[in-house]
Amino acid sequence: MIKINYNVETDYPDYLRDESRREGHADSISFPVTQDEVIEAILFCRNNNLKITVQGAKTGITAGAVPDGGHIINLSRLIHISKVTKLSDNEAVVTVEPGAILSSINDSVKNSSGGLFIFPPDPTETSAAIGGMISCNASGACSFLYGPTRNYISRLKVALADGSIIELKRGNRHLDGLHFTLTNSDDEKVAGILPEYKMPNGKNAAGYYIKEDMDLIDLFIGTEGTLGIILEADLKLIPQPKVVWGIQSFFPSLNSAVKFVKQLRTKAPSFENCNIAALEFIDSHALTLLRSQKDNSAFDDIPHLDDSWDTAIYIEFHGDTDDYVEAGVFVMSDLMVECGGDEDATWMASDKGSLEKLKHFRHAVPEAVNLTIDTLRKKEPKLTKLGTDLAVPDEYLEKIIELYIDDLTTANLDYVMFGHIGNNHLHVNIIPNSMDEYLIGKKLYLKWAEYVVELGGTISAEHGVGKLKKDMLKIMYKQTILDEMKRVKLLFDPDNIINDGNLF
Repeated sequence: MIKINYNVETDYPDYLRDESRREGHADSISFPVTQDEVIEAILFCRNNNLKITVQGAKTGITAGAVPDGGHIINLSRLIHISKVTKLSDNEAVVTVEPGAILSSINDSVKNSSGGLFIFPPDPTETSAAIGGMISCNASGACSFLYGPTRNYISRLKVALADGSIIELKRGNRHLDGLHFTLTNSDDEKVAGILPEYKMPNGKNAAGYYIKEDMDLIDLFIGTEGTLGIILEADLKLIPQPKVVWGIQSFFPSLNSAVKFVKQLRTKAPSFENCNIAALEFIDSHALTLLRSQKDNSAFDDIPHLDDSWDTAIYIEFHGDTDDYVEAGVFVMSDLMVECGGDEDATWMASDKGSLEKLKHFRHAVPEAVNLTIDTLRKKEPKLTKLGTDLAVPDEYLEKIIELYIDDLTTANLDYVMFGHIGNNHLHVNIIPNSMDEYLIGKKLYLKWAEYVVELGGTISAEHGVGKLKKDMLKIMYKQTILDEMKRVKLLFDPDNIINDGNLF
């Protein structure tokens, strides 16, 4: 029997917020430990006319896990991870429950497969739960090569709002054009027609994923929990790269770094048995922030950053042999020098320990931003950072960077810029020193969103929409399209009880 806890604000205050720092409220909360208890919790909510907010590890930054009343179903105790099943030399599968966190999945896959296979999606936050990763189609640094979470989901088991269950196995059921039919565990049919609209061609995690004749499982990935509650998933695993090298290069200017990235992206497809898995960016403001944190023990591992280093680019190579990777690095080095880089201003790693240090350096940037914001909040508790999640097509990379810098300089706002430059997906973190600056930054964010959409980009490349970016989703899609998306939700959740307030 599922236990319902009613004193949420006094006994479970941490479950009223997520990493967005938004505070919510709830009437009750439950922590199911079995899939059957999830169904019990759903039926409890139906019988008591309660809205449901679904939570996992609460690492999201768009308030998708923040309740606006009703009942919280927290899935953090559904953490079973099966042994790896090898399907061929090039593919394996592992079955997981939604509360399993990424680091545990990676450790389990490594141990169970003898280090032969990996689960490629790699968001910065390794404590993210797999249910949340599927719900917002998470990606990360290595999405430049491997793509988002969607590419590695081969089966889903989903609980619907009436307590019934549907199972979707990749390859078993496709749309007929835009028509679909499903049968749930009660032997009832769910059928309908999906709306037709154009999605961005590049990296995107905004709104429902819909394409003619697509595999129906893809509809449930990236819907931010609005169609049902994930109970179980089969994750597709791929072979562990035989060789992994990381290179952190520093450039004397932003322009030289961007020029290098564009040339390297052009060269990358010609590398033999060697791929660029990650292509990451850190701007001068972020490097300055890291230099300022050297007296903080949390950043002891960061090496010395020369004052002449303006912009950093991280490249990660995955290949079959050291020789192939060395050939790719040789080409990269020549390009780097041609673009104004310096081999003496380059860190290289080819073993696990050194690679972890380079990745820690990249991850230190958002950590330093969060620490700065926490300090500012002591004077102004309502302050939060403003972090963008915008992405544009390849040809507009320089144009969008120029817009960010011009607007931020004119507004005299503190900021850092970092992220997945390989996908033209840079995170601008505005650091407001007052609520007035916060409001100015928020207006800039909306302005940039409108411009990015005009260019054919997305308002969310990896973090999703949640409750915070609904106005931006309206910029990306006309109201008629949003109404059509909502109609799809109501096919699976007629009373609109699951994750109401996310997306719509």
